[in-house]
Amino acid sequence: MLYFDHCASTPPYDEVVQTMMEVMKSEYANPSSLHHAGANADKLIERSRSMLTDRLQASHGQWLFTSGGTESNNLAIKGIARQYAGRGKHLITTQIEHASVYESFAQLEQEGFRVTYLPVSKSGHVRIGQLEEALTDETILVSIMHVNNEIGTIQPLGEIGRLLKRFPKVIFHVDAVQSLSKLPIPIKEWGIDLLSGSAHKLRGPKGVGFLFVREGISLYPMFTGGSQESGFRPGTQNVPAIVASAKALRMSIEMMERRESRMKQLKQMLIGLIGEIPELKLNGAEPAASHIIHFSYPGMKPEVIIHMLEQHGIMASTRSACSSKDDKPSRVLLAIGASHEQAAGGVRISLGDEHEERDISALAASLRQVVGQLKPLERRLT
Repeated sequence: MLYFDHCASTPPYDEVVQTMMEVMKSEYANPSSLHHAGANADKLIERSRSMLTDRLQASHGQWLFTSGGTESNNLAIKGIARQYAGRGKHLITTQIEHASVYESFAQLEQEGFRVTYLPVSKSGHVRIGQLEEALTDETILVSIMHVNNEIGTIQPLGEIGRLLKRFPKVIFHVDAVQSLSKLPIPIKEWGIDLLSGSAHKLRGPKGVGFLFVREGISLYPMFTGGSQESGFRPGTQNVPAIVASAKALRMSIEMMERRESRMKQLKQMLIGLIGEIPELKLNGAEPAASHIIHFSYPGMKPEVIIHMLEQHGIMASTRSACSSKDDKPSRVLLAIGASHEQAAGGVRISLGDEHEERDISALAASLRQVVGQLKPLERRLT
């Protein structure tokens, strides 16, 4: 089997699995308990928190542990909006955010907030001028993802951060689920106030999310009932998964540069091979993440392609796993100007540490066979 769905989830490192098992066996006490066993469990959490701070050079704030990227995004966006509603009720995001961001803003609109959904260029990038024009005296939050989870475009966060420094009342949130440990993120230099991540996207366990909160920022909690995570996210922490997640992040960061160089080569190879299949149309443009390649077969249902690739032993996806069962055209592709047929026929390939050139060749060969089988059936399968 060739697994090309690393944007949805990644295989955990063997060392991470071993660490999680060991901690689960030895540190089963509640980290909020006052006895010695509880204190030991709490120390492991704080050690993991310190590791994130050191590795990501974010000493000007704290890291919270959540259940995943979706919760981190929800807590950041709704927590800021509700906490600082007295300053203003205008929020800004983009048309191509992950569903956990996009739908959080939609929910806040129902609560009386006004949201500006910035358009993007045909390459999928935010225009700084349009962001500046959208800012008002009532704006309290700007939330823009680092790497798009469908087409991989990288947003100009450095430029955005420099712009927002002129607006000290505005809080800057970044969804970095698809970039954390894959690309450098100078949190302080870019002026990022909140940043979301997810452990299972970087070869850690499922069920752990990261949320950086800059010093001086408060969040309206989504839950009540405890003082854990500074009161912003009450509930007993998952100690084994948190410790394993911190280890996965450390390991992924240590190999980031080497991985990036290899991924670029594999991506360019695959783009070249897909370009030889005239029925397929590549989506997105540089600058983009090296682990994501997205293409469409206009007029063909993507789930048909996915299931036929699976018969060849290849696992891929249509869009984010959270939206994979939605048969509507991709909101992201429509936002970059794709036709309805193109937006409805998208397939995402996402690369991982295990892939080599022979895997890319095998994927391309399978794609050619699948397209050859499907071409006579185009009209009947749309």
